[in-house]
Amino acid sequence: MRNHKSIKQFIQITLVIFLVCGLNTIIYAQTYTGNLGITNNGFSIVPTFSFNSPAITSQMSWKKHNLSVEPDIRLAPDLTKGSMLLWFRYMPIQEGKFSLRTGMHPAANWFPKNIVENGKDVKLYQLRRFLAWELVPNFKINKNLNLGVYYLQSNGLQKDGLQTSHFVNLYLGVSNIAFNDQLNLSLTPAVYYLNIDKKAGTYFTANGSISHKKFPFSLQSTINKTLETEITGGKDFLWNIALVYKIK
Repeated sequence: MRNHKSIKQFIQITLVIFLVCGLNTIIYAQTYTGNLGITNNGFSIVPTFSFNSPAITSQMSWKKHNLSVEPDIRLAPDLTKGSMLLWFRYMPIQEGKFSLRTGMHPAANWFPKNIVENGKDVKLYQLRRFLAWELVPNFKINKNLNLGVYYLQSNGLQKDGLQTSHFVNLYLGVSNIAFNDQLNLSLTPAVYYLNIDKKAGTYFTANGSISHKKFPFSLQSTINKTLETEITGGKDFLWNIALVYKIK
């Protein structure tokens, strides 16, 4: 119990420090960017899972030097499902061909669950809380090509549900493929390993985006295919398409 209390206090102190640093970054931010989107299927940050329903998405970023604060919100239009993350990110290396990013976030998600109570079907809403961190080394091959690894480790902050997960994603980024003078295509195929409470799986995923140089809107799509897995709760194949508006 004493050890559990010490860990909880450490987490609370760490979050306070990050929040203070984050507030300072927002107030004195040198750059601000973001995007708003609407999609037929809201994907989780780990693409094994999705809303299986339409979603509104928002990703924002306030950056100062090597630090950034980045809220990430995904909501069903009727608000019955959703997730909210608050990223605190730091890039110790961001010049030359090699870059390195690390970060952490508290997160919460909620979703409906049907139970039977006194012989009647009752709909409840479950709230889950998480604390996660990431490490992202990336190597720029040329102006249109980069190769990297994305590692995300997540911890559930409640006794039931997911406790510990490891997400290791090997990706290839292909950007600014010119269709013509105005249209550009970007692709990011990837294979990844996911381990949730000692159950593992391997998957293929890919993101694609078509953008116009003179307009802030783009069309984006994500697919996810299970290769082999012991993890339950996900579908064998997932896809979506999204209309995204870029802010700045």
